[in-house]
Amino acid sequence: MLVTIKTRKEIEKIKAANQVIARLYADILPSKIVPGVSTMELNKIIEEYIISCGGVPATIGVGGSNNPYPAGSCISVNEVVVHGIPSDRILKEGDIVSVDTVVKLDGYFGDSAMTFPVGEIDEESKLLLEVTKKALEIGIEQCYAGNRLGDLGNAIDSYVKKNKFTVVRDFCGHGVGYAMHEDPVVMNFGRKGRGIKLEEGMVIAIEPMVNVGSYKVDILKDGWTAVTKDRKRSAHFEHSVAIVDGKPMILSKLDR
Repeated sequence: MLVTIKTRKEIEKIKAANQVIARLYADILPSKIVPGVSTMELNKIIEEYIISCGGVPATIGVGGSNNPYPAGSCISVNEVVVHGIPSDRILKEGDIVSVDTVVKLDGYFGDSAMTFPVGEIDEESKLLLEVTKKALEIGIEQCYAGNRLGDLGNAIDSYVKKNKFTVVRDFCGHGVGYAMHEDPVVMNFGRKGRGIKLEEGMVIAIEPMVNVGSYKVDILKDGWTAVTKDRKRSAHFEHSVAIVDGKPMILSKLDR
């Protein structure tokens, strides 16, 4: 495992890439994610915005020549956990939709995800979004130098279980900055005191994926789309976080 340590200057560059995504999620997408829009239309908005900011939608072509990912964002609706490929699927009132975006800007990568409601959603879905977002916050609270990745994963999993939901185990967070995916692997479950130690200058993407029912998933025939095995709903929130002055700095939180 090769965990890279970033300088303050590099962390600022990674933050700049993340701020493109933060503005997208805060200022642009909320008014666009409405009943009647297709996930392909949303992807077009996302790609055009990233390019207008001087960035590159970095998910395009991931996976290489064998089965390259075809779009500049992953858009996952309802039972889709992650890696939903934008299509002509039309969003309906009551849906939930997770958007996961990676931006390359000035040679550095930012990565963040958020789950949005489409119009009015049911109470269970509201709770799912609240718990997943809070689980991310609880994980970030563990990001102090000297803590271990197991502390982070345990905090996320314990909170999710307390709320009668389940954490997906087949997908996880990761290091980020020089590349889209770096070491270390950042699990959303684990044992306190286990795993590698967090250090000054580490940058990690923390991304709990939380299901209403079973944590188990299936991969569809396209080789990308991950859905819940029981086809119940899933939510996904993600931030890129740096350890600065021994404590967490959220790089993908909008800096007004």
